[in-house]
Amino acid sequence: MEIANRRELELYIHIPFCVKKCNYCDCLSFGMEDERLADMPCRPTRQLPIPDMYVEALCREIRWYGRQNRFRHRPVISVFFGGGTPSLMCEAQIFRVMAELRENFIIRRNAEITMEANPGTLTPGKLKQMCFCGVNRLSLGLQSTSDRELKLLGRIHNYGAFLQSFKWAREAGFENINVDLISAVPEQTVVSYRKSLEQIIALGPEHISAYSLIIEPGTLFETMMQEGKLRLPEEEEERKMYHLTQSCLSRAGYERYEISNYASPGFECRHNMGYWQGRDYLGLGLGASGFIDGCRFSNTTNMKDYLTLENGAQGWYSETEHLSRKAKMEEFMFLGLRLLRGVSEKAFYQKFDEKIMAVYGEAICKNETYGLLLRRNGRLRLTERGLDLANMVMADFIL
Repeated sequence: MEIANRRELELYIHIPFCVKKCNYCDCLSFGMEDERLADMPCRPTRQLPIPDMYVEALCREIRWYGRQNRFRHRPVISVFFGGGTPSLMCEAQIFRVMAELRENFIIRRNAEITMEANPGTLTPGKLKQMCFCGVNRLSLGLQSTSDRELKLLGRIHNYGAFLQSFKWAREAGFENINVDLISAVPEQTVVSYRKSLEQIIALGPEHISAYSLIIEPGTLFETMMQEGKLRLPEEEEERKMYHLTQSCLSRAGYERYEISNYASPGFECRHNMGYWQGRDYLGLGLGASGFIDGCRFSNTTNMKDYLTLENGAQGWYSETEHLSRKAKMEEFMFLGLRLLRGVSEKAFYQKFDEKIMAVYGEAICKNETYGLLLRRNGRLRLTERGLDLANMVMADFIL
């Protein structure tokens, strides 16, 4: 793990609306029929899934931060639109938000600008508008090529809709596309998961994010599990899928650079790399989180409050946490060890003025002995077995 350039900045933009909340999703998002929006002045409609009132509030927040000296002169090297479903924005809204960002921040000409998109929410015109406005990386939430598995996950699209969206994206000019896949989903088999991997590899996206399903609190899947209605693959099958991901993608030329992320050479996600390397990022939008100068903060999750705030960060913030020296060391290790290249002992010393062995010597020696960590050439990284047991290893780095 290197020390990121402290002047460089990343932006995260949260768009908390979607057509329908997926059965496994615990993100802050609202489906079109969400009862939490019943008395809101900005309810989404089929004609306008992202209310203009929300876009106006987002642009107001962008303008306020753009006027602050601590952000005004910092070069922005990446922008990431997440959600929810950012691709639900109409063409005019995409243009407006991108224009506000460029007007109020120094967006580098070579900045990576990513938009998450769900198949079924894209059109050729919208994709061309994204490219025209400077969006140069598309992240498509496929999850599976099996229509049955997609239905069980609660996705709004089928595999055919994804293929159409992928084709349109290439025709619009996107040369950097990520595809999300999930393994260990209900009723999935090793055979069906292998088919998903092979079909996506054949399309040749530049990046593939492959996650194992986690049953999160408050999701429909958690309720179904508690009621005994969720049939998940056995643990042995889940392990086979995990190793199948590595072998299939490696043979296809994708390099695993983080526990769950694979890329063609030169196409690692720069935004996420910055996050794992401790770069400052500013979160904009309802419930968005940020990390600036060692302070972690998150915006209000109350939609009414967010829509009516006029100015002042203290109004948007709902939580702030100034990380202690100990917490910064822990985060340096947790995030850095997720990367296949691991952490740099020199970077640790430069950041904390202490040698890594003086702080973590016992944990390092223990995990080296068990074959879970490798210390070589001034770097510390997880071994293949360590990657399998990453959560257990990282627990040893809690001070």
